[in-house]
Amino acid sequence: MTTPAAPGVEEKAVLLEIKDNIGTITLNRPAAMNALNQAMADDLAEALGAVARQTEIRAVVLTGNGKAFCAGGDLFELVKLSGVAAARQFIVGAGKLVSAIRSLEKPVIAMVNGVAAGAGFNLALACDLIFCAKSARFGQSFAKVGLVPDCGGMYLLPKLVGLHKAKELMFTADLIDADAAINLGLINRVVEDERLKETVYAFAERMAKSAPVAIGLIKRVLHCGEDLDWEAFLELEADVQALCLQTADHKEGVAAFKEKRAPVFQGK
Repeated sequence: MTTPAAPGVEEKAVLLEIKDNIGTITLNRPAAMNALNQAMADDLAEALGAVARQTEIRAVVLTGNGKAFCAGGDLFELVKLSGVAAARQFIVGAGKLVSAIRSLEKPVIAMVNGVAAGAGFNLALACDLIFCAKSARFGQSFAKVGLVPDCGGMYLLPKLVGLHKAKELMFTADLIDADAAINLGLINRVVEDERLKETVYAFAERMAKSAPVAIGLIKRVLHCGEDLDWEAFLELEADVQALCLQTADHKEGVAAFKEKRAPVFQGK
């Protein structure tokens, strides 16, 4: 559970709360629209590491505090980076956050409560599912400030919308609304603002009750499959299915099916 910062102690740039087997990671720079700076990058890396280590966490929700999910990189801090080496170090670190989300063997749901622009858009794309408020907006805003997309955006976006549409979104840096985002296949669900949290956590609870070994392997195989040929993919599929067939969760699933009850998975 999160606890308030002590008097005189600056609150962390990222908060982690654990409840009912769900870990909620909240980007916590609302006054800066949760723009990514070094403090937030460090805190987010710490939170993702904690989520990965704690087996009681079965599902993860990533969201932002205030009116934005994440407005991208903090431009006021980025301009202070002196030299190519320092700039590259920051961007490499931001890329590692995306890698950590994608490699986490637990389902990660982006709860986009407002604008997701630049790096914020790409952090959302790194998640397994994206649920957004009707008022949410998405934009690859980099070109407006003379930058190229980072945080894996140039890898992730074309796979979702195709190369030509990805170029349009990146070249123009235009914001698109939630309806356009779902029509492009960028997100899973658009929800009325007042029902977003309720909808996301209802889904997260479903994920928290699912078979964690199987879910983790599904995520891993789907990501590996992007780079494998057909025969290699079938081999990998056979390997992980053979593993799943030996798990206690599989046996519990079969027993629950026979007994017409909900399964109780243990992640074993």
